[in-house]
Amino acid sequence: MAFETTNLVKSQLTSEVLALKNKGYRFVTMSCVDLGDSFDLLYHFDLDLKLTHLRLNVVKADRVVPSISGIYFAALIIENETQDHFGITFDGLALDFGGHFYLEEEVKKFPFCKFTVNKAESAGEGA
Repeated sequence: MAFETTNLVKSQLTSEVLALKNKGYRFVTMSCVDLGDSFDLLYHFDLDLKLTHLRLNVVKADRVVPSISGIYFAALIIENETQDHFGITFDGLALDFGGHFYLEEEVKKFPFCKFTVNKAESAGEGA
């Protein structure tokens, strides 16, 4: 299966996303890949069980990206998560948690949502 994607620049993002919405595409999610000196933001859409993808390369020196939450409201979740995990800022976010999407204690204990399990002592019989 080929991973077909359309490469974009920032100025094209919202118009391309709006065009997909107008064609009936559903926003699935967004992925972020750290490439060292830049990030790739991969936007995933579905129509009739066929996926299409948009790729936006963001250089680390300019981490401000237009939000698509005005087009697909649900995008605010992954955009806020990406802000917390990668330091990318989404301009025009419908609901911006300002880098505090997760509770502070959770981020310190479990960065990137990786959980550790500690062996608990047995409470004994009848507990």
